[in-house]
Amino acid sequence: MTSTVDAPTTTSTSPARALVCRGCGTEFPLAAQHACYECFGPLEVAYDTEALAKVTREQIEAGPQNIWRYAALLPAGQDAATRVTLDPGMTPLVSAPALAAEIGLRAPLWVKDDSANPTHSFKDRVVSVALTAARELGFTRFACASTGNLANSVAAHAARAGVPSITFIPSDLEQGKIITTAVYGGELVAIEGSYDDVNRLCGELVETDEFEDTAFVNVNVRPFYAEGSKTLGYEVAEQLGWRIPAQVVIPMASGELLTKIDKAFSELVEIGLVEAPEGGWTVFGAQSAGCNPIATALHDDRDTIVPVKPTGIAKSLNIGDPAAGGYAIEAVKRTGGWMDYAGDDEIREGIRLLARTTGVFAETAGGTTVAVLKKLVESGKLDPEKETVVYNTGEGLKTIDAVAGLVGPTHTIKPSLRGAREAGLLG
Repeated sequence: MTSTVDAPTTTSTSPARALVCRGCGTEFPLAAQHACYECFGPLEVAYDTEALAKVTREQIEAGPQNIWRYAALLPAGQDAATRVTLDPGMTPLVSAPALAAEIGLRAPLWVKDDSANPTHSFKDRVVSVALTAARELGFTRFACASTGNLANSVAAHAARAGVPSITFIPSDLEQGKIITTAVYGGELVAIEGSYDDVNRLCGELVETDEFEDTAFVNVNVRPFYAEGSKTLGYEVAEQLGWRIPAQVVIPMASGELLTKIDKAFSELVEIGLVEAPEGGWTVFGAQSAGCNPIATALHDDRDTIVPVKPTGIAKSLNIGDPAAGGYAIEAVKRTGGWMDYAGDDEIREGIRLLARTTGVFAETAGGTTVAVLKKLVESGKLDPEKETVVYNTGEGLKTIDAVAGLVGPTHTIKPSLRGAREAGLLG
């Protein structure tokens, strides 16, 4: 649960003050620790609220065009010289009126497109924060358990920083995600099993002497890693003119992304950078039908998550035993939202619908989110009269096989005017 490398060297300007158990509330020093010694609950970063309250819009707006404009709200990286980063963030917030019209939304609809990050997924945000903290904590090798995008990002960050990396993935991942990790030159270990098997092994490796110098971004430095997701909430609020959208739809694997975007909105309101929308904001979650333990628990009115064996094409969402599932359910219930899931054919159609109406080519997680958005509107769970933001977390070129058999040339012709005329291109 912790590492021998446990003496933080964060600067005095960090607003982080402790790690706190999300279950029992016990506090621990800022260190490489991810689970509570009292109840084994997950830990998250707690902040000095007085330090956060000093942050101004002007200070943020004067910052760099990446996640580090929010450094005063993050647990690490206040000193630019200490950062391990590809400088992700400030990705496009795309207006989507054609998509809104097609699915029956009458209020503004936006797509937060995180495929524009350096390794083409939102994972660059969490990895930049986690590895910056890891360097401050003294680790000399970087690692992760991954469904693909995280391995891409860890390997790229390590290459940029000149630090060794070792990433662990299920052996049946999409080829695009395997190649876009291996190309950076670090060690890549394919496991004959599911992501949950990979994660379990990494949890065991982190306790060994051989890995005591290794920061697993989503294991021993997970509390810092998770905080990087908050920047997706901060950015949307800033890009909307310092206001929070009434509704957000967020893909779920572990459930942590959803909880941290909700946390970001709460922090912004608490420290006075924004006002909450009238009636508050509503959070919705999206899963694949092939791996939907969080949504199923909500539908069955259970607070506990029953693990599943993942199937289906949305492999980046295939976490059968989601660590933050219960907290995602709490956030959705508290805000009056809902969760739903989409089958493989619906996901494929979601990818095509988003591309056709917005020019954004999403991976399967984004297709899942758009498919669930459509279902939420059709079921009346999501209010068509309220402004909505949906999150696309990755690039479609990473999961191109999902739609490869459905799209292609609309015409194949000879290189002549006659060929063009015969194909009906000249009227």
